[in-house]
Amino acid sequence: MILEKVERNTVEPKITLVGAGPGDPDLLTLKGVKALATADVVLYDALVNEALLNHAPENAIKVYVGKRSDDESFSQKLVNKLMIDYALNYGHVVRLKSGDPFVFARGYEEVHVAESYNIPTEIVPGVSSALGVPGLQKIPMVYGNMSESFWVVTGTNAQGQISPDLYVAAKSNATIVVLMGIEKIKEIASIFKSEGKANLPVAVIENGSSTEENVVVGIVDTIEELIEEKKLSSPALLVFGNVVSLHPQFNSIHEFYAIMAQEQY
Repeated sequence: MILEKVERNTVEPKITLVGAGPGDPDLLTLKGVKALATADVVLYDALVNEALLNHAPENAIKVYVGKRSDDESFSQKLVNKLMIDYALNYGHVVRLKSGDPFVFARGYEEVHVAESYNIPTEIVPGVSSALGVPGLQKIPMVYGNMSESFWVVTGTNAQGQISPDLYVAAKSNATIVVLMGIEKIKEIASIFKSEGKANLPVAVIENGSSTEENVVVGIVDTIEELIEEKKLSSPALLVFGNVVSLHPQFNSIHEFYAIMAQEQY
């Protein structure tokens, strides 16, 4: 018992927030691999590919801490407590978070808590699903006259309501990526329709970058029906914008409207 106390009193606590990327384990950065290799404890989220745990030492403690959008098993308060307790008692804690730690991942909250205990922290950015997943589908955020900027918006805020920012974003010509919004697709589509954008191209990407990835491309007016038809669900992101028309699946939609136009004359 005395030896155990001596060991725990001499550990050097540290917390490193590592972005795990959108799902494909090969998208973890080299710096993320190095951080995991020195971990005494790994706290990992639900959407993290567990293959990444192989980069941690075999004797490192690996702790699942949930955090899916529909999983309240692990509150942020509990995750913070675990993170601090493990750091103080075991040393280097790697907080492995899906995507990027600072993109809708509450990374700064965890850094703030750690530093309130005078625990050194480090951030290792990750590939955010908001950019990486559309990019893997060859959907650019900006391109020529189609889009000169992009927004990344949460589908719902902390109160479970449509984010007010989405109403503002829908008025722009920017590419708009909506995270955690598939459950609110009817309401979100109606926002774009109210701005006269019923024919705006939309892509829905489920389980982006993983082996279970599914992609549906359509327009605002029909995207809800396509999601139901293909039975897509969370985790998924939505991409609204003319750049979606560059996706190969949109070719059939172009052809459909071309035929309709010919029939009118």
